[in-house]
Amino acid sequence: MSVRHRNYIGIVLFNIRFFFRKYPALPYVLKWLCISLIIGALVGTASAGFLISLQWATDFRENHLWLIGLLPVAGMAVGLLYHYWGKEVEAGNNLLLNTINQPGKTIPFRMAPFVYLGTVMTHFFGGSAGREGTALQMAGAISDQLSRPFSLNRDDRKTLLMAAIAAGFGSVFGTPLAGAVFALEILFIGKIRYHAIFPVFASAVLASLMTDLWGAKHTHYQIGKIPAPDFLPVICSIIAGMVFGICAAAFSKLLHKTGAVFRARIAFPPLRPFIGGIIVALAVFALGTTRYIGLGIPIIIESLEHRLPMYDFALKMAFTIITLAAGFKGGEVTPLFFIGAALGSALSLFIPLPFGLLAGMGFVAVFAGATNTPLACILMGIELFGAECGIYVAIACVVSYLFSGHNSIYSQQKIGSEKNSRYRNDRDKSFSDL
Repeated sequence: MSVRHRNYIGIVLFNIRFFFRKYPALPYVLKWLCISLIIGALVGTASAGFLISLQWATDFRENHLWLIGLLPVAGMAVGLLYHYWGKEVEAGNNLLLNTINQPGKTIPFRMAPFVYLGTVMTHFFGGSAGREGTALQMAGAISDQLSRPFSLNRDDRKTLLMAAIAAGFGSVFGTPLAGAVFALEILFIGKIRYHAIFPVFASAVLASLMTDLWGAKHTHYQIGKIPAPDFLPVICSIIAGMVFGICAAAFSKLLHKTGAVFRARIAFPPLRPFIGGIIVALAVFALGTTRYIGLGIPIIIESLEHRLPMYDFALKMAFTIITLAAGFKGGEVTPLFFIGAALGSALSLFIPLPFGLLAGMGFVAVFAGATNTPLACILMGIELFGAECGIYVAIACVVSYLFSGHNSIYSQQKIGSEKNSRYRNDRDKSFSDL
């Protein structure tokens, strides 16, 4: 190599080093953009396949209602699958949160196919469950396999899993902004980890785009009349938020207590979903309706169009708690959407706000209280219903968050900052060594 060429290469390298010194964030951005592209492609594809499978399972079940009678058998099958081959991954979302807080061995890849199969079977045979838990677990199990090829250290692996959560949530609901903030909020109550803000937003947006490219459909919601912000509507929103927060706390507590009863009374784990399946199937046939099983999206849409009876939200809560506490697979979030929307729609009988607006507020506010993620839920409300309802959604989500206490559907969620001083008791302190 000639002296001229060596000098030229030296000048180029000097300029590159100078550029990187001037813009130190560039290597970080390039690194995580590359990883986020892979996460987005893989998780977005998985979410698309999952959404299409769920739609097929729901349509087939609704046209063959006799399948609901086989729900106990399906529950036993899922229970046996996890008991003999899936004990390492049966903790589900709590395993993801634990791994982020205290990274250990790589999350087994089999979590993804196991939870996919378990959730599709739950919906195919008539359980009441959601899809967010499955999407997050699939995303986490798939994405964590990248930690070794990219030689990620402990902190980078935490970021990787947060990006996976954002990608799974954003793609399965079609709300990438809410998915990104959800991943930042979910680890600690009252504390957001901004160090991962670029990877989680990039992964959520890319995964959502990939799901759309595959043609997987998301439900579109519309709120009718929205009053102009004024003193009375704001006060009414605060009152509604209180009710939503109490409902969220009740759901979380009952879910954990019912799960504890199943574990205490039934020693052999696969028998729990078998018994739970019997209860749910008998209840469906006794009521003569499939209104309270599956995702319940048609009822959510109905709640936005006219006032629902007060018992709708309570029955959906009961069906969902029995299904999930017994050990069936799926998420809690879409049932929480149903519960909140139905409750909000029914509250219009007592609260002078349009039923559609109250249903939309409840849709996200009960979820906010049950997961302690108010900012993500505010963004979700805006993404799903439009910015016009933003002030009412924000009030309902914040008040629900405060009134739900330190309860959560995720038992491994930590307390980063108490909601207020009244919650500083011994139970809280045990979760606050951060």
